[in-house]
Amino acid sequence: MPYIQRDEEGKLLRVEASEFEGMSGTLPADDKEVRAWYSGRQAQSSLLQLQQSDLDMIRVLDDLITLLMDKGVIRITDLPPAAQAKLLSRSQAREALGGISHLIDEEDGSGLI
Repeated sequence: MPYIQRDEEGKLLRVEASEFEGMSGTLPADDKEVRAWYSGRQAQSSLLQLQQSDLDMIRVLDDLITLLMDKGVIRITDLPPAAQAKLLSRSQAREALGGISHLIDEEDGSGLI
């Protein structure tokens, strides 16, 4: 039976499998509120996973565009002005970090080595 905590208005704030400080009761595992709580948590977890994936894809696209420009397949002027500005801004930011690039693990993009 999940242990719960509610706010002053009765809204479910927290659901845990074991007792915790500040809990205000229990509910059956198949209770509608408990199921909604866990469903909301799953959605939140999926959104966070998508956000991280978006950040990873930005780097992939940035590298792809740079590669295509280096090979002469496209020119930066082929892109819309807003895209040009964003690419130039990212390029300048990456160049500014050039002095500390040895600290960044380019292989997996996970950050510091």
